[in-house]
Amino acid sequence: MASHGFWFLGAENAAGNGSQSPNTPRAWCQAAAQKFSGGIGSKLCALLNVGEAEKAAQAPVKAEDEPSAESCGCNKPCNCSKATACFSDLYSTDLLPALDGDAKTMNFLQEVVDILLAYIVESFDRSTKVIDFHYPNELLQRNNWELSDEPETLDDILISCRATLKYAIKTAHPRYFNQLSTGLDVVGLAADWLTSTANTNMFTYEVAPVFVLLEYVTLKKMREIIGWQDGRGDGIFSPGGAISNMYAMLLARYKMFPEVKEKGMSSVPRLVAFTSEHSHFSIKKGAAALGIGTESVICIKADERGKMIPSDLERRIIEAKQKGYVPFFVSATAGTTVYGAFDPLIAIADICKKHDIWMHVDGAWGGSLLMSRKHRWKLNGVERANSMTWNPHKMMAVPLQCSALLVREEGLMQSCNQMQACYLFQQDKHYDLSYDTGDKALQCGRHVDIFKLWLMWRAKGTIGFEAQIDKCLELSEYLYNKIKDREGYDMVFDGKPQHTNVCFWYLPPGVRYLEDKVEKMKRLHKVAPVIKARMMEYGTTMVSYQPQGDKVNFFRMVISNPAATFEDIDFLIEEIERLGHDL
Repeated sequence: MASHGFWFLGAENAAGNGSQSPNTPRAWCQAAAQKFSGGIGSKLCALLNVGEAEKAAQAPVKAEDEPSAESCGCNKPCNCSKATACFSDLYSTDLLPALDGDAKTMNFLQEVVDILLAYIVESFDRSTKVIDFHYPNELLQRNNWELSDEPETLDDILISCRATLKYAIKTAHPRYFNQLSTGLDVVGLAADWLTSTANTNMFTYEVAPVFVLLEYVTLKKMREIIGWQDGRGDGIFSPGGAISNMYAMLLARYKMFPEVKEKGMSSVPRLVAFTSEHSHFSIKKGAAALGIGTESVICIKADERGKMIPSDLERRIIEAKQKGYVPFFVSATAGTTVYGAFDPLIAIADICKKHDIWMHVDGAWGGSLLMSRKHRWKLNGVERANSMTWNPHKMMAVPLQCSALLVREEGLMQSCNQMQACYLFQQDKHYDLSYDTGDKALQCGRHVDIFKLWLMWRAKGTIGFEAQIDKCLELSEYLYNKIKDREGYDMVFDGKPQHTNVCFWYLPPGVRYLEDKVEKMKRLHKVAPVIKARMMEYGTTMVSYQPQGDKVNFFRMVISNPAATFEDIDFLIEEIERLGHDL
């Protein structure tokens, strides 16, 4: 006789209990709590919120050939205990929506969750490696990563999950400092799991009602924090800061020449954009993608701290006009990628207003400092911008990806991008069509990026994010103070860093005392790459390096990981010295 699904689980254990029917939700929960590992039955009870209401179905009679309560549910004889499932003879087709696939699905997902939980706990353990490094060819040979025509068993699938995480970088590790996006927030992770479970698209309210409303609420809150009156304006979450920056350039062009949407670049004069020589490469990439061309992006000089020089900006704008070009876009940076510099936004805003040019602020890295009462002054003038990029997946530690473009003018995104596809954006729907946000995006399918930010904000509050950000900046100042006068270290620029970027050279004893400056720089250029390679091979920590202009390779330490502590900063210094002392 076929199983009746979840509720059948309670039949055996509750049949002899005179106080409750074997088919009540409580009976099922009690049986499930015993049958599934990891307390999944108890978790399911809480999720289903079942009470004392009885399910109106007859208790099925168990067939002799069905798995017993002591069995794992395999389709072949095995030695599995009742708390352990056997997946070596099961395939994805045995899972829901397969008939009788409910218990197998729950067992499989519980096993996956157990793998993930073990990895999460290990990621926060300082005694574990940040990375189990293997060279590409070696890693290709260690496992079979190839795709096959025939399906693999669920046991093979679980093995693949474990192997993938074994060789993954533990970006949540307290000693992982390699990128601007680090750390792992558990509430954000839970939100990401929920988002994948919901598996919907952000283009219309009818298929993503809650998520669309949460995006509306959160973007409005972010605009209020920027300083736009009553949070008015527009915005959207996009696949990363590079796309958000391109959106801004697209809107600036459309605002000045709306005919470009239909007639293309041949209908407009030669356009030029302006950005700092220390700005992110995405500004040039956006110009290339939009047909404006990288040669039409004019790079403005930066001072020794990496900040755009306003006088050079105005000089280059006037120069471009004299050549017959049309300046249409200035991108200022709030938190440059390497130095962490904040361009002088007030002075830049004055110039943009004077010459009637769209002002964009790329705050992908530094925008989150607006959450801090102690540090938001670094973005003074941002409220005068026409648009802003803000990446919560960086300093706010929201799981990747989470990038917002905020726009001061409401309705501009819609008119710029809408195509009014009648199969999605019907005009006679029975609800407010302003919540069908998909037509203002370049994408059709758009991932739900909002829920993890919204849920984390609910969990932490604005003050929680503020404390998290302030702590990271405190750690960077601690690092700066420890190495600025320490033997063997030279700072790339003088003065306390504005952001968490601490840029420095480590000079090993073999380089430290060289008198030939040319030879010294030549050898110093090789130090950071060697130390970084050793870090990865030992798996102890990771920190980035790069050259900048005429400066040879130096370490760029950035701190955005909420798990990092003062002890981790001490460890980094000692580890650099240990790994580089013989160079």
